[in-house]
Amino acid sequence: MGPHSGAAVGMSLRIAFDNSFARLPDRLFAPQSPTPVPNPDLIALNAPLARSLGLDPAELASADGLAMLSGNTLPAGAQPLAQAYAGHQFGGFVPQLGDGRAILLGEVIDDHGTRQDIQLKGAGRTPFSRGGDGRAWLGPVMREYLVSEAMHVLGVPTTRALAAVTTGATILRDTGPVPGAILTRVAPSHIRVGTFQYFAVRQDTAALEALLAYSCTRHFPTAHDAFSLLQATITAQAHLIAQWMGLGFIHGVMNTDNAHIGGLTIDYGPCAFMDGYNPNQVFSSIDHMGRYAYANQPQIAVWNMAQFATALLPLMGPRDAAIERATEIVHTFPTLYETAWAAKFRAKLGLIGEDAGDIALIDDFLALMATENADFTRSFRGLANGTTWAEFKDPAGFEIWNARWQARLASTPTPPNTPPLEQRLATANPAYIPRNHQIAAAITAGLSGDFAPFHRIAAVWARPYETQPGAEDLALSPAPNQVVHATFCGT
Repeated sequence: MGPHSGAAVGMSLRIAFDNSFARLPDRLFAPQSPTPVPNPDLIALNAPLARSLGLDPAELASADGLAMLSGNTLPAGAQPLAQAYAGHQFGGFVPQLGDGRAILLGEVIDDHGTRQDIQLKGAGRTPFSRGGDGRAWLGPVMREYLVSEAMHVLGVPTTRALAAVTTGATILRDTGPVPGAILTRVAPSHIRVGTFQYFAVRQDTAALEALLAYSCTRHFPTAHDAFSLLQATITAQAHLIAQWMGLGFIHGVMNTDNAHIGGLTIDYGPCAFMDGYNPNQVFSSIDHMGRYAYANQPQIAVWNMAQFATALLPLMGPRDAAIERATEIVHTFPTLYETAWAAKFRAKLGLIGEDAGDIALIDDFLALMATENADFTRSFRGLANGTTWAEFKDPAGFEIWNARWQARLASTPTPPNTPPLEQRLATANPAYIPRNHQIAAAITAGLSGDFAPFHRIAAVWARPYETQPGAEDLALSPAPNQVVHATFCGT
């Protein structure tokens, strides 16, 4: 298909596109326009994000804006394309994946001077669809909008959601017919470890060189070669995984095609936040062996970074020396991660400075939580108001640990201008996180045309660290009959 087959070109909406990826060698992508949909309707529009991109929310909510957000019309300056990439999926290498249902419209420079992709997810078939319909159904679009925006305000590097629309079309999935939808996703790029793997397996050194130079410029301007890019990506990934672990977040599909070189959380398929703490927790319905369980995420990130190093080897000079140096860089991950993890959990306990016993204090609290399957979010949040004991069926063990924690707090002088303990705890531990049962309920309502629950939880999750009157139910653990045991890619 040609670059402008499908969506019509030309509209009053103006976007200041500057499409650098489209200027790269054309084998990095396939020109592809979205496929029009019959009757689009707006579910949600992220006005603050729109303004940061230099876009007018009122225009995006207009008929012209809806036409763009649904892929029915291309604004002037758009150069729609589907990116090529490969990837290890559950450890098995697939040499060609690519954007099978996502189409990059173009790039803009946001109000921080950062280049941002504007991408339609679920916008129709591409050359990388591998027999799929290139569409997304309503449930996953609602989930990604809600969770990615919640992750952003929780301080986790992530792709963003600009808009969600229904398409008016019915699509077929294993469970039967479902309503179609499109997510407009925004990100500093969509470059993955799998993007490099795609060209490494083809022995296309010229494409790898172009991708390397582009990635350094776009994400890590101080990086200047394959070694420094590898180190920068490893550092970013180590900090990202530590943030996930500190929130009880499980990505669910940590394939190399979902490992972003800039250290972003990308592709919210069967992701989930834990309720009761279980380090071996798995939600993904396709993760039968627990490869991507909560506790395995740091090790999987190291494995993914080793695959990144392998893909970069052709750009690293003589092979033996390159392998030795790249291996040394990959081996920096554990220390980087452990440092970031310790800092995250020290903050969650309100600790000042570092003490030799801190890691044991953290580990013992987590072990206590695991023994009783105590709610992860509520156990930490309760430290701020003295209610953590209520998360334990037998609070005696917690009281013993609590005495140790209080002694540690008392042993460290508080520097001037340090916020009080309750404030430190409340700003490090959210009261509200995207809970699986709340997302499921919002999706069920959305399927009947009722998006009020979606908008309610989106509004509460936008201020996750503030106790919000009237939102008490959204801070609760699920009742036994509300527990979600499995999540699905659902694409």
